[in-house]
Amino acid sequence: MDEERCWQAVLGREKTFDGAFVYAVRSTGIFCRPTCPSRRPRREQVIFFGQPAAAEQAGFRACQRCRPAAADSAREPIGADDARTVMVRRACQIIEEADEAPTLSELGERMGLSPYHLQRTFKRVMGITPHQYADAHRIDRLKARLKKGDNVTTALYEAGYGSSSRLYEQAPERLGMTPATYQRGGAGAQIGYTIADSPLGRLLVAATERGVCFVSLADDDAALETALTNEFPAAEIRRDDAVLGRSVDALVRHLSGEQQQLDLPLDVCATAFQRRVWETLRAIPFGETRSYRQVAEALGQPTAARAVARACATNPVALVIPCHRVVGEGGDLRGYRWGVGRKHALLKREEAER
Repeated sequence: MDEERCWQAVLGREKTFDGAFVYAVRSTGIFCRPTCPSRRPRREQVIFFGQPAAAEQAGFRACQRCRPAAADSAREPIGADDARTVMVRRACQIIEEADEAPTLSELGERMGLSPYHLQRTFKRVMGITPHQYADAHRIDRLKARLKKGDNVTTALYEAGYGSSSRLYEQAPERLGMTPATYQRGGAGAQIGYTIADSPLGRLLVAATERGVCFVSLADDDAALETALTNEFPAAEIRRDDAVLGRSVDALVRHLSGEQQQLDLPLDVCATAFQRRVWETLRAIPFGETRSYRQVAEALGQPTAARAVARACATNPVALVIPCHRVVGEGGDLRGYRWGVGRKHALLKREEAER
């Protein structure tokens, strides 16, 4: 997916791109079709997905104004890849409509497919397994029930959890907080941050008591603080230069080429696939790059390059997780949250210091 071309299609509301992709806005948590009549968001807030189902799996909600899911379902399959997409979309629908997540065998029986073929095709298209998709959908249902006002016990059973123990095992990774805290809109979650000069502009580092949860670059402090607030709208956020001084110093030294390796504790929420991608990125040596396809191949999923690109785009702690080291097939620099210019500068500096 050429993100810059997609962005131009969004700006121009080009009808020919309806059904080709959707764009999601981090600050609102909503995804739209390219022709949506709503006000255009800022580019740095936008993530692109090939399918509405992928945007939903990443935690975004469909726009009620342009109804992108309806546009996607109207597309006609014209080849093998489209036939696989239709099949996987049907599997997703069955999972979403079930009171309890079906097993792989049950899902295959419903669709008249062997479990092996279904698992392989689903993972090829979505980048995750049906079981992982069901887990993600279940946690989304839980979030919706909690936001609606249900108490935790009612919400967990309505979402399809057989017991509270399984839910609480997943909560720190999937919610980033306990269900009770999430029910209060994140109230009580404490995040400290600090801002410092760096070779690439002003640098913000934010962390919970468990580790770094957000890293951002910008030209001014106001933009950085707004980005942090948009990312964690209900948390208790405070500036804490003393506690976070060591983390920001490590990042500044890293950007200056004085410290090649970063080993900071992290506190980030991720799907199983995102976590695998991010761990693979952290294994790329300083001064080297990999293509999206090469990362997908390293994961054992050579056709998941687009899913890898989405995982890079949703990385909240870039630099610590070096998504700038992933490039296009010919070495071309694809979209980067803080601009291609900064990505180019990062790679040039690492190459010189290698």
